[in-house]
Amino acid sequence: MVVLGIDIGGSGMKGALVDSLTGEMLTERYRIPTPPSRKPKEMAIVVNELVQHFNHKGPIGVGFPTVIKNGYCKSPGNLHKKWLDINVQELFAEATGLPVTVINDADAAGYATMNYGIGKGKLGLVIMITIGTGLGSGAFLDGELIPNFELGQIPYKKFKKIESWASAAAKEREELSYEKWGKRFNTFLGLVELLVSPDLIILGGGTSKKFNQFKQCITIGTPVIPAELRNEAGIIGAAAAAMHHAPKHFIKE
Repeated sequence: MVVLGIDIGGSGMKGALVDSLTGEMLTERYRIPTPPSRKPKEMAIVVNELVQHFNHKGPIGVGFPTVIKNGYCKSPGNLHKKWLDINVQELFAEATGLPVTVINDADAAGYATMNYGIGKGKLGLVIMITIGTGLGSGAFLDGELIPNFELGQIPYKKFKKIESWASAAAKEREELSYEKWGKRFNTFLGLVELLVSPDLIILGGGTSKKFNQFKQCITIGTPVIPAELRNEAGIIGAAAAAMHHAPKHFIKE
């Protein structure tokens, strides 16, 4: 089934058509900058612009950069505070006129990695960390998703959440070298290791492409590896999630 996968981030909203059975992207991804306001109405308009770009008439899967519970945003994260308690699924469905499935963006990236990428067949507790504007995280136990595992929200020193100090956005804002930032990121991974004792940590998001530039800073005991799907993981995982929720008349055997 062809699904439009959309990956929403603090700086960009990206989409592509995906074969949700194989995880293959059928088009190049198309990116539109996230509106500066990061408000619901403006972002819903961009979601519809992505739909129109691909002339898509079927199900849509969206990876969203906050905690999502039963379609509702339970924390605004790095977006505008107006997102709190908004039914994101309903908002995007109304904007596009199409069935929409919304899951946390790190859950989406993890879902893709565990089903189609380097995490396939990995058992035990696997944590997916997406490095971007924030620090997203997805958790999988023997391949099954544990939703809304938001480890980037851990308070740290004077920061309300550690992602404010150790994300890619913090690296860019403070103009940190990969070595200096890598030490911060290693501190974050050390807390993850202490709290949940994972068997494997997989890194996703744009910064994971540069793993060789900071891997020497990673000193925790848990194995840490970069994801193979890179920036496409959020799009592919969102599309795969949509396949399981699409109305039957959209699903062609």
